[in-house]
Amino acid sequence: LSSQAGEKVSVRVTAAGFADESTVVGVPAGAPDFTVRLRLRPAGELTQLTVTANRIPLAADASASSTVDLSQQQLQNTPVLTLDDKLRQVPGFELFRRSSSLVANPTTQGISLRGLGSTAASRTLLINDLVPINDPFGGWIHWNEIPALAVDRVEIARGGGSDLYGSSAIGGVVNLVTERPQAAPQRFGFNGGYGGENTPFGDGLWTGSAHKFSALVAASILRTDGYILVAPSQRGPVDIPSNVHYQSGRVELVQALAPTATVFVRGNVYNEARSNGTRLQTNATRLWRYAAGADFSPGAAGAFAVRFYGTDEGYRQSFSSISPGRITERLTRLQRTPAQEFGLAAQWSRSLGPHWTLLAGADTRDVRGTDREVPIVQGAAAGVSDTSARQRETGGYGEALFESGPWSVALSARGDRFSNLDTVRTIVDSKGGKIITSIPNRSENVGDPRLGVVRRLGANVALSASAFRAFRSATLNELYRTGQVGQEITLPNADLMSERATGAEGGVLFQLPVHNTALRASYFFTEVNRPITALTLSVTPTQIIKQRENLGQLQSQGVSLDFDSRPVNWLMLTGGYQYAHATVTQFKPQPALVGNWLPQVPRNTATAKLMLNKNAWGTFVFSARTSGRQFDDDQNLFLLHSFFRFDIYAEHDFGHHVQVYGMFDNITNRVIEVGRTPSLTLAQPRVAAIGVRVFGGGG
Repeated sequence: LSSQAGEKVSVRVTAAGFADESTVVGVPAGAPDFTVRLRLRPAGELTQLTVTANRIPLAADASASSTVDLSQQQLQNTPVLTLDDKLRQVPGFELFRRSSSLVANPTTQGISLRGLGSTAASRTLLINDLVPINDPFGGWIHWNEIPALAVDRVEIARGGGSDLYGSSAIGGVVNLVTERPQAAPQRFGFNGGYGGENTPFGDGLWTGSAHKFSALVAASILRTDGYILVAPSQRGPVDIPSNVHYQSGRVELVQALAPTATVFVRGNVYNEARSNGTRLQTNATRLWRYAAGADFSPGAAGAFAVRFYGTDEGYRQSFSSISPGRITERLTRLQRTPAQEFGLAAQWSRSLGPHWTLLAGADTRDVRGTDREVPIVQGAAAGVSDTSARQRETGGYGEALFESGPWSVALSARGDRFSNLDTVRTIVDSKGGKIITSIPNRSENVGDPRLGVVRRLGANVALSASAFRAFRSATLNELYRTGQVGQEITLPNADLMSERATGAEGGVLFQLPVHNTALRASYFFTEVNRPITALTLSVTPTQIIKQRENLGQLQSQGVSLDFDSRPVNWLMLTGGYQYAHATVTQFKPQPALVGNWLPQVPRNTATAKLMLNKNAWGTFVFSARTSGRQFDDDQNLFLLHSFFRFDIYAEHDFGHHVQVYGMFDNITNRVIEVGRTPSLTLAQPRVAAIGVRVFGGGG
């Protein structure tokens, strides 16, 4: 700015995709030329959304998918610490149970979307840079494996996505869009703080470049003493707080070979250790992921992307039996499940004139895992049960997108061959006797088409409809590993078949210039044949025995509503509602289950988030979430009551590079029921945290 000393100058900055910012400054004496810095905040309008989870980037009003996009700022100002809890601001997004990844056993951290629930595995696929990052052995999610500051935004595309991504995308696809190494200049960030239950945490990120190389380094660390999960009325001497401590790190190097060609290598490491609520029930994970690839666009030939990736995982867990009254505990089993994964993906896309875009690709993924279990009898090992197996999925897909005037039509399809291979079970008894059994190889061929149509009615309204097929194959965990959460034991089933789904969605999107408001309403219907569930075999006051089985059929249908409004530039309101009628519709072996609710799926969920932001005040966020009643079991005997929770977040800038913030999670200290296994367990009580962010560099 250039003005006269002593003058008052009003500065207003407007930029597409950001909220307007303004301030009044006085021109300092002796410095008529000076600089004013204003930090722009995203406008948060759905009208700015570009959907990339569908592989071809599309504007929100050109995509038939019901998609929610959460920016890094929206993730940061959600008053919880972990990514899974932050994503719960999207109505209908749940894990298998209501608990947070801060205390939940990782084998219960599958994603539930569209009222489809989950088991140990997720019926929703999580991806990062075209690479699937569901656990290779069990299909669950390690929510904290990517350092927090490396997550730029999250896209949640609801509805079947197997036409482009293959297995596990029945409920939808969650795309973690991460920071990439910055070409110039260097940039850094730090976030650290302390929360209730003795919870220190810290995150850091640096990115910069030299010559044609760019680099990114990021890390996160957190530990918490946690809390006792079992309800106070049912606790006993064996109960101690469930807790976790984890560390994650990420390094990425990118080299530009030409203006339109880059290659990269990336490594990610995650280490965590947990207490699962008693002294003898613990688990730990060490996860190494690596990826390398190239992106290049040789002119009229189109755009190409190639990814090589792999995973090396070590997981261990101990199990126990607890006496009536939760007075004593004895060790019953030790378990180790190492797993390795290797994959290759290639994709091509090209625009043909103003109306057509074509996409084609292929990928293959090979997983090898071992379940090694040591029974403990009277404090001593009583033999070994060892099952090693291999899975391979290979598929190819294509999509044709037509856009002309008010119409957008996408037709896509994928074919997969999924195989279970080389399964060998070795049982060694306490006297050294050995039995070796080979399980025959099995393969399935699966085809998954999808058709999506959008019709825009003027500039502010778009109608959409889609129909799809999708599938999810059984994981090594479901086929061969015995699992336990609390005193609920789930047995494997080596004969499980893949889940097959048919679904349809229809919706309307309103984008209103008045108050910068966007509103999407959708109807959804999904029918899953052969759904894998944990079927109850027996129940006692101290133990529940289940086994994984293919049910006949389940069905989920309902409506969802998402809204986003900014009536003035310093106020934003977002939220939504989902009604999901999810029931068992066929199961000939046990017809009494027909009509039962799906476990852990409520009929009604709703969220609302109000953000107030002005430079002089700072940022204040008021967040609310409610969920209706649900059942914890297939027989609908264990009711979990509805709940309402309220959270608060506040943040203030000190200078241009420092933010101080505080948050209250579950500020009303509501009792939230999580599970009955068979003891009643509860979600986190009221907890507070404070922290500071420091950032700098950049252009």
